[in-house]
Amino acid sequence: MVILLLSLVVLLFLGIPIAYAIGLSSLLFFALNHPDLVQILPQRMFAGFNSYTLIALPLFILMGFLMNEAGITARLINFCQMFVGRFRGGLGLVNVGASMIFGGISGSSTSDTASIGSILIPEMERRGYDRRFAAGITVASSTMGMIIPPSIPVVLYAVVAQESVGQLFLGGAIPGLMIGVFQLGVVFIMARRYGYPKEDVRPGITEIAKETVLSLHVLMMPVVIVGIVVFGIATPTESSAIGALYAAIIGFAFTRRLRFPALWRCVNQTVMISSKIMIIIALSQLYIYVLAIERIPEAMTSYMVSLDLGPTGFMLIFGLIVLLIGTFIDVSPAILLLTPIFLPTAVDIGVSPVQFGIVLVSGLAIGACSPPVGNCLNVCSAVSRLGIGPIFIGALPFLAANVATMILCILFPALVLWLPSVFMG
Repeated sequence: MVILLLSLVVLLFLGIPIAYAIGLSSLLFFALNHPDLVQILPQRMFAGFNSYTLIALPLFILMGFLMNEAGITARLINFCQMFVGRFRGGLGLVNVGASMIFGGISGSSTSDTASIGSILIPEMERRGYDRRFAAGITVASSTMGMIIPPSIPVVLYAVVAQESVGQLFLGGAIPGLMIGVFQLGVVFIMARRYGYPKEDVRPGITEIAKETVLSLHVLMMPVVIVGIVVFGIATPTESSAIGALYAAIIGFAFTRRLRFPALWRCVNQTVMISSKIMIIIALSQLYIYVLAIERIPEAMTSYMVSLDLGPTGFMLIFGLIVLLIGTFIDVSPAILLLTPIFLPTAVDIGVSPVQFGIVLVSGLAIGACSPPVGNCLNVCSAVSRLGIGPIFIGALPFLAANVATMILCILFPALVLWLPSVFMG
């Protein structure tokens, strides 16, 4: 294990991508300690991504790209503005509300940041909002995309942990909505403090009904995707295919902004991103194999049990570890690194795998908005033309809502487990 950890640290320090660093350090471990097992490592790598459920990952990613190309962002912004635009800080409230809905459609925080930020950040700045505030709220509210179903990181965790995707989708619903509500509260407070403007929007019943009907095909999308999984109508993989087809139909038939060149571009982007994730999954299997040979999960369980922390104490410590790891390791590698080490211990102590997964993804979502790695920060920096430092400072009040939600989910597991128990027993 010393060889594994030291070589991993050295490779990361040299700037080697995390996936290849994991693979090379694991290969070095086997070459020095178990050379007789080197010949079976390719089989272990192939077995890692030879999973039917994993087909859902590229399909959900494709669905998000298609929804972006379909031009639904402006529709969602108009819909949210009808209800909250007239309050002080209205565009900030619209930003959070649109992210809450868009996150449930695309399942990707970076897509949320790029699409909503490209429209709202310039508009908020033009209306008198501080650019740091506008960028900060955009990047922080995008974290709901990792938690509100359908969520790409949640699907990845479900594959690694061999847990029900449907239960995890339901488990993330209440925490995701809590983050949105808490962030709306932060916007209210900051808008009053800094005197941010209201929008001149006072629609009547007719206008609200008309806009709702026009947006219904978009608003129903997350309900359909999650509902058909929860009620056993389709598997997660089938629901992801239905979602991608649904997105294509919206783009071609309803908004009419999706064209075949854009469709090809979406497929190309999906292949590139999915390939990176699959490489990470394959190489992480070597690392997981090392953990199994060295019996690290068992040793970790024995140590944690000896501390007599209980489920809550263990999860509080785990939450802190996730927040630290998430600042310098991206979401997908972090899920693959942390799950095989800590999940067996959590289960033995009495923690539900569903609660464990939602806390893990919630903490890593915060890391996606934290320097130095933070993918959402980098996307927002490109959109807003601000450095990641000012954006992170602007996001801190809103990320406090994420931290508060994660702590509440640790202290009160029912926030995560209630919906899965109601709908899936």
